Amino acid sequence: MRLGSLRLRLVAAGTIAILVALGVAGAGMVVLFKRHVARTLASDLDVHLRQLLNGLEVDAEGRITAARPPADPRFSVPLSGLYWQISDDHGLLLRSRSLWDTILPLPIDEPGPSDVHQHELIGPVGARVLVAERGILMNPESQIRVRAAVAYDLDGATSAVRTFAKDLSIALAVLAIILAVGTSVQVSLGLQPLAVLRRGVAEIRSGRRRHLPVEVPTEVAPLVEEVNALLDAQSREILRSRSRAADLAHGFKTPLAALIADAARLKELGQLELARNVEDVAEAMSRQVDRELALARLRGKVRGEPAAATELRPLVDALLGTLARTPAAAHVSFDGEVPAGLQVAMDRTDLAEVLGNLLENAARHAASTVRIVARATPLSVMVDDDGPGIPDAQIGRVLERGGRLDEQGPGSGLGLAIVQDVLEAYDWHLRIGRSELGGARITIAPALAAALGSGPPPREPNAARSILTAS
Repeated sequence: MRLGSLRLRLVAAGTIAILVALGVAGAGMVVLFKRHVARTLASDLDVHLRQLLNGLEVDAEGRITAARPPADPRFSVPLSGLYWQISDDHGLLLRSRSLWDTILPLPIDEPGPSDVHQHELIGPVGARVLVAERGILMNPESQIRVRAAVAYDLDGATSAVRTFAKDLSIALAVLAIILAVGTSVQVSLGLQPLAVLRRGVAEIRSGRRRHLPVEVPTEVAPLVEEVNALLDAQSREILRSRSRAADLAHGFKTPLAALIADAARLKELGQLELARNVEDVAEAMSRQVDRELALARLRGKVRGEPAAATELRPLVDALLGTLARTPAAAHVSFDGEVPAGLQVAMDRTDLAEVLGNLLENAARHAASTVRIVARATPLSVMVDDDGPGIPDAQIGRVLERGGRLDEQGPGSGLGLAIVQDVLEAYDWHLRIGRSELGGARITIAPALAAALGSGPPPREPNAARSILTAS
């Protein structure tokens, strides 16, 4: 996941929320466990204290004795953490064996017969103990006041709390991992409609469909509806633009024909220079009109329509056959090497526009030879000539967006501009290099194939070679 991705943000936010929630829950559970331990300890001390008081007796001499001490065996183990102590106002002191030779330092206090007082004290070996004490009047006749206390070592309770917190933290960590994975899965499932929309947009861009799929969750449906409505509005606007451009371009045809006719009459009148100027202007305007017509045909056609497939070899044969009969190619021989059956995912008219301009440009600059070579893996078409070529220092400039690729020779400078427009519409790239014939090599290829690069073209079998020669 990339740093700025929505998935990462949602997963991170969900994970942080989980950690915070589990942290608060863990702290709360530890506090509740401490309270539970405290209540349990207080309840146990109260039980031991009742047992201790119920087992007290007065002997014949009027002294207090622990005839039935509490039954818990820890009272008999030295320093076990559970202690009892009895004292009276005559100086008598009885202790459990667990106190060994120590005394519980009870504070100055006078608990009543029905009151149980609790204190935290420093007990044997410096340990903190919780003491529950109660005072009773043992012999009403002699007024012997007895003070009974039971104590429990708090270090044991604290250790139990720490152990519980440790075990709880491990359990919560495992739970956090499980919930984080669940959050990631949940986010992935929640963002799945966006992936469907992304694929739909890619299919619209590549021309495989016209609208986004409408089978989406309710929350995404309004976005899909708005995008589809926008696509419909864009298609209508493109159609209107194409119609206006076509009308405008066709509107120029008649004035251009009139200009050409005027140029012919000027030649008849002997005004050759003026006639050539008019013809140059008419030719430039005609090429511009042709370009606008090509662009009008391209707009909206590649997107929203399945890509047409054109067999390359018959088209190349037709183009070379036509071009060989033009005056501009009278001094050039054409050589074609195109595999039979090679298909190009491009409309035949658009592909003819591209290859026709490339071949015409090569013929105009070639000294004697133009060669077109195509290969299937990776798909590419190369047009070579033996002319002066394009200097390396100018290749970058002429390939800039809006740059003219045929400024080196005569012409209107629009032929290869049209080529670039068509190739961009089909996501193809154009590359200029040095030909083995000594002139320029222009290579066209799909974007992926162009990114992989192309080496020298393989020699095809004779059966795949077009024998196209004109002189």
